Amino acid sequence: MDYTKLGFKAGIEIHQQLDTGKLFCRCPSIVHDKNPDIHFQRKLYAKAGEQGSIDAAALAEMRKERFFKYEGCTTSSCLVELDEEPPQEMDREALRVVLQVAKLVHAKIIDEIQIMRKTVIDGSNVSGFQRTALVAINGFIETSKGKVSIPTINIEEESARRIEETKDYVSYRLDRLGVPLIEIATGPELKDPEHVKEAAEKLGMILRSTGKMKRGIGTIRQDVNVSIRGGARTEIKGFQDLRSIPQVVEYEIERQLKLTQEGKKVEQEVRKAEPDLTTSFLRPMPGAARMYPETDLPPVHVTEKDISSIEKVELIEKIVQDFVEKYKLDKDIATKIVKGNQKEFFNSLCTQHKNIKPSFIADTILSSAKQIKQKYNIDISPSQEDYEVLFEALDLGKIAKESVLDILKEGKAVKEIIHKFTLMSDTDLEKELQKIINENKNIPPQALIGKAMAALRGKAAGQKIVEMLKKLQS
Repeated sequence: MDYTKLGFKAGIEIHQQLDTGKLFCRCPSIVHDKNPDIHFQRKLYAKAGEQGSIDAAALAEMRKERFFKYEGCTTSSCLVELDEEPPQEMDREALRVVLQVAKLVHAKIIDEIQIMRKTVIDGSNVSGFQRTALVAINGFIETSKGKVSIPTINIEEESARRIEETKDYVSYRLDRLGVPLIEIATGPELKDPEHVKEAAEKLGMILRSTGKMKRGIGTIRQDVNVSIRGGARTEIKGFQDLRSIPQVVEYEIERQLKLTQEGKKVEQEVRKAEPDLTTSFLRPMPGAARMYPETDLPPVHVTEKDISSIEKVELIEKIVQDFVEKYKLDKDIATKIVKGNQKEFFNSLCTQHKNIKPSFIADTILSSAKQIKQKYNIDISPSQEDYEVLFEALDLGKIAKESVLDILKEGKAVKEIIHKFTLMSDTDLEKELQKIINENKNIPPQALIGKAMAALRGKAAGQKIVEMLKKLQS
């Protein structure tokens, strides 16, 4: 498909939950709190925005004439979430994280952050609006297909979590309501569906580099805006797997192409990505009519001193490349170490144990539990102390590499059982090998090595067994 000829335009918005306290109260952000002890219900109405008109998306929701049930826990929600008390000052740690991201994408930070209300009356915000604020503008990222602009970076509060829906009402949980979100958007310069995916991956990497993003299903959402010449801008929501982005975008292009070829108008609208990667109508495209200033909170002032005091963040992709070069690791292995928050621990192990190859250390801490589950159907969860004791013994030559999985599959504290796997002395090893030779005089050399390896597994290093066998037979 010739995307340039089609007049293809696309941009991506990412909404990512921050791992801090809630944005406008001092409740913790426990996204899956249990045993609700708060229950109430509301009905919401669309109001005119700053420009004096009612937003089309809000009006469409109001016409459904549904009421909303809410439940929550006092451990993660307070009167702010119930809209019975004014919001408190913006969480400073959450703002600091967003400012870090702004610096990473070379954006200009706003010196007076004005909090706005965005009309949302689908029930996901008890108040009927979402608080949002523009933090930075005019940033960019570098991609394989050129520089991509980052026009805006916002901080906003997460919506409540939908748990049930009928034609008459919708039920929500309040634990997620008010969790801080960063919203970061690219310009429409993305050149094709694969470029959209690349930009999403790049932004995701930048966000994770701060170490302050929540992880898991539902903590990040990607919305893609796409259009072609003769079509219309369509916002696609519902991506969870980045691998699906190119196909969903391609199907949307095909949908718009078919409509234009049939002489039909392509409407601007919000569509949902379905499991089969096609899209379906979700709601009309919202506009500027839904925005108006927050009246309960003053603007947040950001000084040059505030900006200069923000600690520098090292990007994950740079740390990965450093590990590849320093430790001669495969890039995929290095990426797993870094993304799994194992980089400091791995660094420490490699620094302390120079006699062990970094690739062996990496493979052990990344895949030993999986190997043992596959081979022995045993679940293990070694601690950092277990690995430290294990690698120290291996580094000092007290145990063999072949013993590592046997030690870990015991599922006990390594320091308590490692003595059972101590290597034999050279004298004892020679006696055992001579005995094996005497008992198997007529078998080929390779078969003899196999028998010796099986009999002495974990009691001597494999290379030493082979070398000593050859010496005894010469």
